[in-house]
Amino acid sequence: MSDTITSILDKKNGGIWSISPDASVYDAIAMMADRRVGALLVMSGGELVGIISERDYARKVVLAGKSSKDTPVEAIMTRDVLAVTPEHTVEDCMMIITENRIRHLPVLRGRQVIGVISIGDLVRSIISAQADTIDHLHTYIHGAAMVK
Repeated sequence: MSDTITSILDKKNGGIWSISPDASVYDAIAMMADRRVGALLVMSGGELVGIISERDYARKVVLAGKSSKDTPVEAIMTRDVLAVTPEHTVEDCMMIITENRIRHLPVLRGRQVIGVISIGDLVRSIISAQADTIDHLHTYIHGAAMVK
């Protein structure tokens, strides 16, 4: 799990999906559905100003009885966004996601957004690393058995 987030971003072939803070929540949910993602970055003037997730929608619109077409993204987005750098490790990010009960982390280089990782990306990375370890051990055990 010592792989860095750079290795995950290198394997991802997805874009960075974002929306303006003044867009409607309806438009944000429609974009999430279209892009098959669970969250969008909220960007204003090229700067990350928040994140909106399906969870925000369920808790702050549906349960509050608001209209998604009349509610702007900025009214329900998370403003204090936790972010990581490309140098963070998979283990670092798993701890951040677990401790903060979130599912998505923007990846920043300085102030520039260069990607987003999800808990799914991290789990896939861990499973892949474990499979590699098992393959190496399997090869080692069979190689040692052949020497005897």
